[in-house]
Amino acid sequence: MLKQVITQPDNYAPFLLSQGIQFGNLLFISGQAGAADDGKIVSGGFLAQGEQAFANLRRALEAGGSSLQDVIKVTIFVTDMGHFDEVVALRRRFFSAPYPADTIAEIKALYDPAAMIEIEAIAAVRQPEGSQS
Repeated sequence: MLKQVITQPDNYAPFLLSQGIQFGNLLFISGQAGAADDGKIVSGGFLAQGEQAFANLRRALEAGGSSLQDVIKVTIFVTDMGHFDEVVALRRRFFSAPYPADTIAEIKALYDPAAMIEIEAIAAVRQPEGSQS
């Protein structure tokens, strides 16, 4: 059974997208960009957007009963691979060993011309202690 993940605010609803979908013990999180709660891309450059994207990812994961520590696979889209070292620094800050499987890809553009990074993830949903899977 599919279960929709909803966050507040939910800037995805107008575009007919889910923040995430849970299927069994897996959580599939839609791409999270460096957008603030008002839906606008934050100022301050690549690292500021990356930090906001990870904060948005954390919020979506937690809304789905998961966390950054439970991420199995992450895909990070950037509009300039020149930021690769900054991506590694962000991964070091927000993930810990064992690090998730990862794809980092440079793309021509994201949904907003100001957006420089977007992160999507697949994560495990932990079962409460003592429950059967």
